[in-house]
Amino acid sequence: MKSQFHLALPVLNELENLPALLDDLIQQEKQNFTLWVCVNHYEQWRNLPDKQAQVSNNEQSLAYLKSFHDIDIRLIDKASPGNGWPRKKGGVGWARKTLMDTIIKEADDNSLIVSMDADTRYPNNYLSAIGEKFKHHPKAMGLAIPYFHRLSNNEENNRLILRYEIYMRNYALNMLRIGNPFAYSALGSAMAFPVWAYKKVGGLTPVVSGEDFYFLQKLVKNGTVMFWVDTTARPSPRLSDRVIFGTGPALIKGLSGDWNSYPIYHHSLFEEVKQTFVSFPLLFEKDIPTPMDGFLKKQFNEENIWLPLRNNFKDRKNFVSACINKVDGLRILQYLRKRQESIPLDNNQNLIDFLFTFYNEQMDGSFKKHCKDFDFDGVAVCFLDLIRELMFEQEMIMRRQYDQEERFKNAE
Repeated sequence: MKSQFHLALPVLNELENLPALLDDLIQQEKQNFTLWVCVNHYEQWRNLPDKQAQVSNNEQSLAYLKSFHDIDIRLIDKASPGNGWPRKKGGVGWARKTLMDTIIKEADDNSLIVSMDADTRYPNNYLSAIGEKFKHHPKAMGLAIPYFHRLSNNEENNRLILRYEIYMRNYALNMLRIGNPFAYSALGSAMAFPVWAYKKVGGLTPVVSGEDFYFLQKLVKNGTVMFWVDTTARPSPRLSDRVIFGTGPALIKGLSGDWNSYPIYHHSLFEEVKQTFVSFPLLFEKDIPTPMDGFLKKQFNEENIWLPLRNNFKDRKNFVSACINKVDGLRILQYLRKRQESIPLDNNQNLIDFLFTFYNEQMDGSFKKHCKDFDFDGVAVCFLDLIRELMFEQEMIMRRQYDQEERFKNAE
């Protein structure tokens, strides 16, 4: 019998993490899966002294995986001599694409591809919960799975990962609050989708970094992406420079106090995004001003943003879809980044303003007291964790509500 789940796992310098991951998989309630692993690095690394440790680690990972017979493992070797990536084609994006492109050659269209990372821990209901979700929503394009970063014994590192996760949750909560279709949190370690959906969108684009963000965006533009399932991936809090942006690079920048790429956007800016999206049906009839007009005109170098769409799409539904696809998750992020420059509050104030505006009733007196004179760099790490937990709980409520609303059902 063919596997229902096909697990796509890129591996680079992960030898110490593989035993725990494989143990997680052995403990899964659902065992009808195949694990596809791409052990990879650039071929040129063999000639670089500072890359010898990673090359050796990958070679040991290959040997370890070949000797492991408790689960069905298929290896894609991009690490042995002569098999490494060429100079202009490689990295985690290419590893994920290579894995998934290989999977779809064998898997049934209704099988599920589950994207994973070796340093992430998965509870034993992970695959069963994902399977049940797609069983009830067979036409859904994908699933952005809830996550919760593990903490370590290093307080400084914990402060960094909590700061980064609060940035992510502030963005997600506000996007969910305004009902935006691009409200997903993109983690390559926490997403799943049917094989047919992967084929429909033309597969994953192997960009240098952010391949998970762009792939989920493609899924959103072609159908419904779900945001809630009754399980949680638990990524690592480690620092890593293997990609240009994401968790690892954010922590490295944060270590030097640089959070410019990961601001706490003020909640009022999301109202501007909402107002723009609400205007799409009205724009089918005629031009009306939206908060994002000036930005979009500069971004696309077009004086009239909506007229070409109006000319190309003669019914309101398809016109609105075209507007959503044009003002996508990337454009929203770019708009927020630009508009944030005009907000007179700093990251500390933006966060506290958000919490008191929307979650005042969920905070007790002691919590509110600690919010006074809040400072990311000075507050106790345990209080940052409390903020993270509050935001996580509220995000899970909103993710679930989003998946249950009529627009989700109607999309199917």
